[in-house]
Amino acid sequence: MNMSVLTLQEYEFEKQFNENEAIQWMQENWKKSFLVSALYAAFIFGGRHVMNKRAKFELRKPLVLWSLSLAVFSIFGALRTGAYMLYILMTKGLKYSVCDQGFYNGPVSKFWAYAFVLSKAPELGDTIFIILRKQKLIFLHWYHHITVLLYSWYSYKDMVAGGGWFMTMNYGVHSVMYSYYALRAAGFRVSRKFAMFITLSQITQMLVGCVVNYLVFHWMQQDQCYSHFPNIFWSSLMYLSYLVLFCHFFFEAYIGKM
Repeated sequence: MNMSVLTLQEYEFEKQFNENEAIQWMQENWKKSFLVSALYAAFIFGGRHVMNKRAKFELRKPLVLWSLSLAVFSIFGALRTGAYMLYILMTKGLKYSVCDQGFYNGPVSKFWAYAFVLSKAPELGDTIFIILRKQKLIFLHWYHHITVLLYSWYSYKDMVAGGGWFMTMNYGVHSVMYSYYALRAAGFRVSRKFAMFITLSQITQMLVGCVVNYLVFHWMQQDQCYSHFPNIFWSSLMYLSYLVLFCHFFFEAYIGKM
């Protein structure tokens, strides 16, 4: 399902992006995400072991730059994919926005879809700062990083329905989250309500993700959405586990401490 989005102005780098090469590369190389994840897990356990015997690193300035870079990237991604998704919703409706494969190879969004998928590897760098600064590393943090990386690479190669919603929501939440991290790292006092808002946004993201998966499955039965059962199964399992973990985190971090 493809279309030409003539009313959305493309930047030159978006026009020049060759999505066919990107999709082909991912089809041939997506399993490397397992190697990246394994190396990441090894770094976590090895790094924590090494840091047990060392003093923590401060790394405040590098952390500010890191978080600010990811915030800016996420903001641009949210604006561009959001503009595409809003146009689709306004002109074609909800069903088309869920089932649209043009998100992967259409104007404006095709570059940001691939950028999103690739960004899940460098985003693992968040954990490096946590380990080197000897901060608490919770299960939700590294489980989320690994599973998002695996699922994003797995899904992009097949251009499955629902991707536009998943990626746009993630860009949006990360825009706020990494901005918050950058402010905190820079030493600004940020309201606790801001942190609560971010977690509530993440919980909402997971709820919407579950709904989108249901819609894809429902419309797939009518041959109106392109996906396959294994993808919907893993995606649903992933979003449901996130929903439980983020709700638990919200209760532990905010409700339980009141």
